[in-house]
Amino acid sequence: MSRLLRVELTRLLCRRAVLVILVVAVAIPTVIGVATVLNTRPPAASQLAYAEEQAAEESQRKVYQRQFEQCLENPENFIGDQVPDDVRTACELSALPQPDWYVYYDELDLAAEDEQSGLAVVIVVAILMMLIGTTFAGHDWASGSVSNQLLFEPRRPLVWAAKAGVVAGLTGLFAGFVFTVYWLGLGVVASSRDLPVGDGILLDGLQSGWRGAGVAAAAALAGYALTMLFRSTVAALGVLLAASVAGGVVLAVIGIGSVWNPGLNIGAVILDGAKYWAEVPCTGGIEFEGQQCSVEKTLPIGRALWYLGTGLVLFAAASLASFHRRDVP
Repeated sequence: MSRLLRVELTRLLCRRAVLVILVVAVAIPTVIGVATVLNTRPPAASQLAYAEEQAAEESQRKVYQRQFEQCLENPENFIGDQVPDDVRTACELSALPQPDWYVYYDELDLAAEDEQSGLAVVIVVAILMMLIGTTFAGHDWASGSVSNQLLFEPRRPLVWAAKAGVVAGLTGLFAGFVFTVYWLGLGVVASSRDLPVGDGILLDGLQSGWRGAGVAAAAALAGYALTMLFRSTVAALGVLLAASVAGGVVLAVIGIGSVWNPGLNIGAVILDGAKYWAEVPCTGGIEFEGQQCSVEKTLPIGRALWYLGTGLVLFAAASLASFHRRDVP
């Protein structure tokens, strides 16, 4: 088995299309990361100085001075019930123009990036890893090399398992490396800007990336299994893309809850849970009897793993059974 794994790994890494996809899988996260860092750059010192000048100049206008005096007389109307001891400073902050009115930027927030750029990177890389699985198996069927491979190793389940193990193992490790570098890079940038990275903030991003690596490996395995089942790259990609893109729409049309949406379940695995809206009977009085209300619920990662894992096992079992029994041209 070890010799067969080495052979399949060599074949996979010698495939030009696979190497191109791996390069793209590094390039796209790099572009997204650089764009995230540039879009969250703090303003330059000259911009901050200009904003302070603008705030000081605008504060001298009568309308703001009158508003400031009203705040000093009745601070509750501007500050709220909890009036601090230093009323004058509080009124300056609430009634007078501030520098941040004239300069704005999105601060790098690692906790928010987990559901933004981090999630986008995982989805893009997972799709590319799925392409590796389909093109690896599809080339063998298109070239007719499967029959030659079975001459050297006639045990078909062993051949199928070796190919599947190499595809899932390589894509999972590669995706895990890409996601780890991505989050460590963001962590270094945040630390250089004196932004919080401790208290598990960076670790949450890394763990999200590692779960994303598992999703990428599963996507590659699903692509490989369906290609071995249909013996066609186009058919496998069509089924996978239809399930991931149109699956949620179809389920909504036929009245099945969004909890069965494959995309939502994938997001729940990557983010360790996902929010969704569900229709439930309304409560609160007889006037709501028989009506449906929308409530926000959380899809736990365990439920998502069970759902997606069951589908992957069924795909793999059907693919293995087909490869074991059907004639190979």
